[in-house]
Amino acid sequence: MPRPDGRANNEMRFARITPHYMKFAEGSCLIEMGETKVVCTASVEEKVPPFLKNSGKGWVTAEYSMLPRSCRERTQRETKGLGGRTMEIQRLVGRSLRGVVETSMLGERTIMMDCDVLQADGGTRTASVTGAYVALSLAVQWLLKEKLIKRNPILDMLAAISVGAVSGDELLDLCYEEDKNAAVDMNVIMTDKGRFVELQGTAEGAPFDRGRLNRLLDLAQSGIQQLLKLQKEALQLK
Repeated sequence: MPRPDGRANNEMRFARITPHYMKFAEGSCLIEMGETKVVCTASVEEKVPPFLKNSGKGWVTAEYSMLPRSCRERTQRETKGLGGRTMEIQRLVGRSLRGVVETSMLGERTIMMDCDVLQADGGTRTASVTGAYVALSLAVQWLLKEKLIKRNPILDMLAAISVGAVSGDELLDLCYEEDKNAAVDMNVIMTDKGRFVELQGTAEGAPFDRGRLNRLLDLAQSGIQQLLKLQKEALQLK
């Protein structure tokens, strides 16, 4: 079945990462995955949550939000408390980043990640993870430049992408229309060493077998390799 934008099943949407997108943040970028656009910023704060006070350890956490007209119809601002989806996504972003950071090297300071969705066409949580990694890395570069930390606390690179099964086809990087109609929907978060940080996979209809799972993971890994290359370019890494 043809994809809405004419891509091959194993083809990722056009992707771009623009570093230093926000003037005042210690680290920031704009990540674009097709029509999905997310601004990710990293702010360094000289404090930690109460449970880490006097521990000598730092913290990395995240917040996530969507502009009211980032979607096809206006959504209400979450002024009366965060919805379940928002809380789940921002916990995912923070948890994923902490999986590749040695927080003891940060000292007693917090790096607060903000992922703000300007436009949503599927894959906002995976774009947030991928972009947040770049913003975090830029903030760490700033900390090193300012001699506030002695060495880089980031242990591995990190990126995320969606995969799924739609009308019997296994697809990489689902847009909204594909995600809405997917029989299997997965989000895969992986390091540059090929190790998984988190997998989120759901059968929306009939259960799926190990063979499909393995094929979807292989498909996701191929996309993540492309995203890691974009991250390296944004961070000017060799």
